[in-house]
Formats: sequence, structure tokens, C-alpha cells
Amino acid sequence: MLTIGIAGGTGCGKTTVVRQITSELPDAEVGILSQDSYYRDLSHLPFHERCQINFDHPSAIDFDLLETHLKQLRAGQPVQQPVYSFQEHNRTGKTLLTVPRKVMIVEGILIMSHPGIRDLFDIKIYVHADSDERLIRRLKRDISERGRDLTEVLERYQSTLKPMHTEFIEPTKEFADIIIPNNKYNTVAVDIVRTIIADKLF
Repeated sequence: MLTIGIAGGTGCGKTTVVRQITSELPDAEVGILSQDSYYRDLSHLPFHERCQINFDHPSAIDFDLLETHLKQLRAGQPVQQPVYSFQEHNRTGKTLLTVPRKVMIVEGILIMSHPGIRDLFDIKIYVHADSDERLIRRLKRDISERGRDLTEVLERYQSTLKPMHTEFIEPTKEFADIIIPNNKYNTVAVDIVRTIIADKLF
């Protein structure tokens, strides 16, 4: 199994890069673990308290479970990936059966901040986009897909997203094997990743 970690700030375009990398690979050979699935279970807290959690701090992520699942997949064992609701700020109680594939991609803003998980990646990728572009993408996504309003998104960006990016996410760029600028010129970097995958798998 080839394990690829894809990190970068919120709204940097990680999902787009994942699609670009996997577009020429058979679906049966690629699996994905999303950091978003591994937010901690907050069922013990009422909704108004869950809304106050800093979800951009590493403490919001159940890294122990993510690391366990990744190790199980590498050992050839399927896992039950949690399903998370951004509207409820909590896990839904449902799970998604995730089976081992030749290529496993783990994506999320904080995945390279955890040494135990970082060491499991064969390839570490950091997707870079400037802060204005990331804010615009975050606004569009949170309002259209996650039921947030403009004021809420901007307040969260100023109070948590921006400082957490500076403290915990941007520094992980130094661990990256490849840094992909997420703009129209990123095709060369994506082609390099595809070549590495093909060389290791085929």
C-alpha cells in the first residue's frame, strides 16, 4: 500500500488536488481517509457548547483513532470510518466501511502536525494557496454546504482559523516532500505525484 498525506490550510483546494491525482487511477485502487471524519465525538455536550469548540486546533481531532485506522488499513484490515455532521458539530453515529486499497490518501489541514500519523505517509504533500483565496473558498463552502451565515464564518476565521493556520498548519509545510501551488500552474506537480504513484504500483 502506498500512503499519501495531503495537507494545507482551509480552503486551499486539497479536494481538487485529490481529484487531479486520482483521476487517472482506477477507483478500485484508491481509498480516502478524511481528517474531517475524525473530529472527536462530542455527544456529551449540548449543541450550543459544541458550537464554541475550536475545531481548527489539533485537540479537536481524534488522532489516536485516525492513526489506529491507518495502521489497520496498512495491515490489510478494513475499518469503519466515522461520519461527521458539520451542521451538528458532531459525529452522526454512522460509519463508512473503508477497505484497504493500493493507494490510500489521507487529507486534512492538521494531518502533518501529528508525528505518529505523519510518519506513516510514504508521500507528504502540502497544498498552498494565498490567504485571500482560502478565505473566499471557505466563505462559499461554509455558506452553501454547511449552513453557516456570513457573520459566523468571518468571526470564526478571525478568532480561530487564521491564528490556528499560523500556529499549527503553515509550519507543517517543512515536512512536505512536495508543495503544490493550487493555481493553474499546478499541473507539473500533480504529474510528478502521478509518476511516483505509477512507479511504485505498476
